[in-house]
Amino acid sequence: MADTHEFFSTVLPERLTNNPSLVQEIGAIYVFDIDGAGQWTVDLTGEGTISEGSVDNAGCTVSAAKADFESMLDNPSSAMMLFMANKLKVSDVPLGLSLQKLLS
Repeated sequence: MADTHEFFSTVLPERLTNNPSLVQEIGAIYVFDIDGAGQWTVDLTGEGTISEGSVDNAGCTVSAAKADFESMLDNPSSAMMLFMANKLKVSDVPLGLSLQKLLS
């Protein structure tokens, strides 16, 4: 099973390093508020950075319980099901749809 902390500290940084065009392609700031795990800011503007905590200028906030978020990491195609069940909340749906590129 995927681990939230490992995703933000290791997996996602590697994906951005291996595919730097994602930063330019998405070009937004996300805050992930994962209940039971913490908050992370993924800034896909400029260089593309990931940091613990949140910022006020995020274009999209993604909220979920830790178990649901980790389930989505294991199976990215489950994101829509979690969204429809109101277990995954996304403040900006078009930006939320861009997350599929980061998760797969």
